[in-house]
Amino acid sequence: MKIRLVRIGNSRGIRLPKPVIEEAGLSDEVELRVRPGAIVIAPAVGPRAGWAEAAARLHERGEDGLLEPVTPTRFDARAWTW
Repeated sequence: MKIRLVRIGNSRGIRLPKPVIEEAGLSDEVELRVRPGAIVIAPAVGPRAGWAEAAARLHERGEDGLLEPVTPTRFDARAWTW
C-alpha cells in the first residue's frame, strides 16, 4: 500500500486507515523504531509486561527465592512494638 507523507507543522506524518490499525493490533499508544530504510510501528508494550508469567514459571521451578541471605541490621536486635 502506497500512502503520501502529509505536512503536520514542521513535521510530516501518515494517516493509517482503520482496517490497517485493527489488523496490526495497534491502540492509542505505539512503539516507533527506526531501522536503516524503514520505520517500524508496533504495539506499545507496557512496563513489566510478562513479569507475572515469568514469576509464575520461576515459582514452578522453585527458583523464586532470595539471591543473597538476609543481612541482619541494628533494627533486628530487639523486638518491635506495634
